[in-house]
Amino acid sequence: MKGLSTPSFTKTGTTIVGIKGSDYVVLAADTRSTNGPIVANKNCSKIHRIADNIYCCGAGTAADTYFTTRMAEASLYRHQLKYERIPSPIHCINILKRHLFRYRGAVQASLIVGGLDADGPVLSGIHPHGSVDSLPYTAQGSGSYAAIGILESQYKVNMTMEEAVELASQAIEAGIRNDLYSGSNIDICTIQSDPAATFATKHTRSHKVIGKKEPSTTYSYPRQSIHIKKEQVYSLVSVTDAMEIHE
Repeated sequence: MKGLSTPSFTKTGTTIVGIKGSDYVVLAADTRSTNGPIVANKNCSKIHRIADNIYCCGAGTAADTYFTTRMAEASLYRHQLKYERIPSPIHCINILKRHLFRYRGAVQASLIVGGLDADGPVLSGIHPHGSVDSLPYTAQGSGSYAAIGILESQYKVNMTMEEAVELASQAIEAGIRNDLYSGSNIDICTIQSDPAATFATKHTRSHKVIGKKEPSTTYSYPRQSIHIKKEQVYSLVSVTDAMEIHE
């Protein structure tokens, strides 16, 4: 209607991170969603389950990331029922990138897909226009510039899963501290193969609270350490006679 503005939509803002190891994938995200300058949700879940062996982090418009991942989940579930096979992360990535490419960026969803199959771990970042990056580590979202700096400086080949979890936490924390639209908690999902079984996965999720005030630093110098060259006293109060007021 004329004279009425379009209501703003909820964005996840976001810092999301993925790290791939020899037999595991670590996904991490913050938990703040915003509606303009307002924090809409302090505990927004940005790590979405696609299948038991596939998870996806989403950044961008909250509705777009939610329904895009739900579409991929439904498609892979139908495929699993029809062919009685464990879903492949590569299949999931193909579904998502074709869906995003079809809309040429109108669907505002930046995704990081991580999963395991018989060929090993898979990690890919999918951009809103449908392009795909397959890397050992990646970050997306409004806080990704701070997060990728941590990843590039501290990532090591053949990291243990515990080291990768700690690195992912540090990367998300960097995004939270340097991006207004990332905040609250750190949500972590790990996917690891079980060597005792033909194919199995384990998932653990933890939260780390961010936002504690750092103690202020005070400095004290001994008086003898400062040499006073000149001293001058200024009188800031002037004394005058009182003025009488006659009615």
